[in-house]
This record gives sequence, structure tokens and C-alpha cells, in this order.
Amino acid sequence: MEENPPKVNKWDGNALKNALDDAVKDVLLSRFSYVESHRLLDGRLLISSIAVGFSLFALLWDWLYPFPQSRMVMCVCVVAYFIMMGVLTWYTTYLERGIFCTALNKDVAGIDPDDVWNASSSLKRFDNKYHLCLSQKTGKTGKAKKHALSSQLKTSLMRLEGFCTALW
Repeated sequence: MEENPPKVNKWDGNALKNALDDAVKDVLLSRFSYVESHRLLDGRLLISSIAVGFSLFALLWDWLYPFPQSRMVMCVCVVAYFIMMGVLTWYTTYLERGIFCTALNKDVAGIDPDDVWNASSSLKRFDNKYHLCLSQKTGKTGKAKKHALSSQLKTSLMRLEGFCTALW
């Protein structure tokens, strides 16, 4: 944790949630020395890149062959773009599920698979409960553990370091 905790407006729910998420991520990555995995973000980036590729192809095709000739290609690219946006929505809703940090606990010997830790959170609008869910999947056995924590946010000054200490 940093020497000086970040200054957050206690009435701004999004900034507060992001600061708490950063604190949990900092605990996982620096205090426990886990390695961050960017696999979920890479999947989202791949899906978005494919969608942008369809739109760029449509733009290039329309530039080379003006509209009456490129009508069918434009229609296919527009439909493919919207299908990719549907895939992206499904991916973020069902696969990511609000996960903001995926950390790997590397095996010291390098023989067994890594333990995977996922941290997800939510802070609803006009609510003062921060919901944190930590899940662990052990690499050796494949068993999954899940622990959810709901913490009441105080309206007085809040220390992020104390919150993270309470988690562990």
C-alpha cells in the first residue's frame, strides 16, 4: 500500500469503488507478490479489434468501389459488426462478470499449474455497501473457493489501508 492513500471524494461512488478496487489489486499484487494475468482484457481487446476490422474493411471497400457497387459488402460488414458487439456484450456480462483483477500464484517449482485468484466488486448507486468477491481456483486440484464480503462504507473519513487489512 502506498505511504499516502489516494484522496477520494466520499460522495463520488464511482471514484470510491475504483479506489477500493485499486487497493485490493495492490494488496494482491504487491503484498502477496502474485503476478497479474491480462487474459480477460486481451479477450475483450481481440473481440473489439475484430469488430473494428470489419468497419475498416467496409470503409476501404466503399472507398475503392463507391456505394451502389459496395452495397452488399457494406451490409455484411454492418451485420458482422453488430454481431461482434453482441459477442462483446456476452463476454463482458458472462465471462468477465465485473472481475477487475486476475492474479496468478505461480508454483515455485514450476511443475504444477498456477493458482488463479479473481477479484470482482460492486457498489450500487446511492448504496453504502461495497461488495467484494474473491475467488480462487487451485491449479493442482482444480477446486474453486469463493468468498464474498460486504462492507458498510462510513460517511466519515475512510482509510483504504484499514479496509484492505480488514479483508485479510
